Amino acid sequence: MQQHKQLSRSVKGLSVLITGAASGMGRATARVFGDEGAQVAVTDVDEDGARAVAAEIAAAGGTARAWRLDLTDRDAIAAVVGEAAAHFGGLDIVVNNAGISVRVAIDDDAYDDAWAKGLAVMLTAQQRVIRAALPHLRRSQSPRIVNIASTEALGATALHSAYSAAKAGVTGLTRSLAVELGRDGITVNCICPGPITTAMTARIPDEHKATYARRRTALGRYGDPEEVAHITLSLCLPAASFITGAVIPVDGGLMARNA
Repeated sequence: MQQHKQLSRSVKGLSVLITGAASGMGRATARVFGDEGAQVAVTDVDEDGARAVAAEIAAAGGTARAWRLDLTDRDAIAAVVGEAAAHFGGLDIVVNNAGISVRVAIDDDAYDDAWAKGLAVMLTAQQRVIRAALPHLRRSQSPRIVNIASTEALGATALHSAYSAAKAGVTGLTRSLAVELGRDGITVNCICPGPITTAMTARIPDEHKATYARRRTALGRYGDPEEVAHITLSLCLPAASFITGAVIPVDGGLMARNA
């Protein structure tokens, strides 16, 4: 009889770097990892927000440090990833979470700028963070990369073409790197959140959100950031060693529903 293998479902003591971690899904992800005993590098362009999240994790008994990180700055990415790895004695997990809202018509004069910024923050920065982290991940016993995209990569909404293109690029980046880095034992997966209650969706009137969720999702509601964060955590467990190249909607059944 084949021996039963004991696989760890704990990230305690592992180090994780999370981008866009000052609010929304990034904050929830940082808190979840902190609660589970990981060492958390909280990074965000909002330095005060990042420090506040690191303080929350520490107050709850966890380990965290904050860094300001402008993802449009190539040198800053390399520096922060290096500092985080040095501070925590290595780097095991990267969560590319940072995103921005990009809503612009294709014939708008502002389109080119919106396109450039959207791809810079939500696609180009992801590969730069990964490239900076690779030397450290290759030394890890449980290296994980999770890229956050969106259901806008799987379907589309008017006026979101720049956003959708960036997020679709993330799914392609994920699959390609899963194949390329598999030989190193590094898993690379992607989460596509659907309608989630965050700062990005806060300006949508509640009645509009309720109507949308009732009509479009199987569960009839918006999701909470923590519900995305826990799927991210699951993909980063040492036991999740044979899942890579996956693109996983966390959308309350949005993509499953025809009508």
